[in-house]
Amino acid sequence: MKTIPDQIADIKEKLPDFTPTPPGLKAQVSSHDLKARLDWGEPGLTIIDARDFESFDKSRITGAAPMPMDELVERAKASLEPVRDIYIYGETDEQTAEAANLLRAAGFRKVAELKGGIPAWKAIDGPIDGALEHDNPGPDAYNVFARLQHHAKAQKINK
Repeated sequence: MKTIPDQIADIKEKLPDFTPTPPGLKAQVSSHDLKARLDWGEPGLTIIDARDFESFDKSRITGAAPMPMDELVERAKASLEPVRDIYIYGETDEQTAEAANLLRAAGFRKVAELKGGIPAWKAIDGPIDGALEHDNPGPDAYNVFARLQHHAKAQKINK
């Protein structure tokens, strides 16, 4: 006679799997793959930006964690579990591959290289953060008087 947990396991095996699953993690992924995973809504992943802090500040994938190459392994070991799904990108595909290999050598088992980096992510309209991604107002943006003067001059020219 089977135990109740064994009987439950047998029944589960016979039932069709109605629960959809997110796309699997591959060693190299496209921006579309990452976007599909994010759109899936499963938060069990980390995006790592392996570029320097200056590049990270200028433009980055929304939600990416800064871990420059020279600090990558230390930061990852301090903050991530070795079984965590990691998507990593760098300045170039070569830097991305190097960063991924460093993480794999350090014991991280689920590392995906994001091919094309930021340019590929922008090409599919993936969400971006950073100083270059926001329109900075001009020096007179909050000076109402200066804006009214500029508007009046523009009106005179158009007449």
